[in-house]
Amino acid sequence: GTRLAVEFILELLAAGQSENDILANYPGLTREDILACLSYASYLAHEYKAFPIPA
Repeated sequence: GTRLAVEFILELLAAGQSENDILANYPGLTREDILACLSYASYLAHEYKAFPIPA
């Protein structure tokens, strides 16, 4: 129950915040939570492929 969206955590990481920075700023978050966000993002990247539409 941290109520932080996966997207938000991924945006923090993409912006260059380290895992330690995120954990310090959001004490309710655990390392496992961050890893779960990355795992979910990896799943989506593999599950949903974009295909170009011919013009």
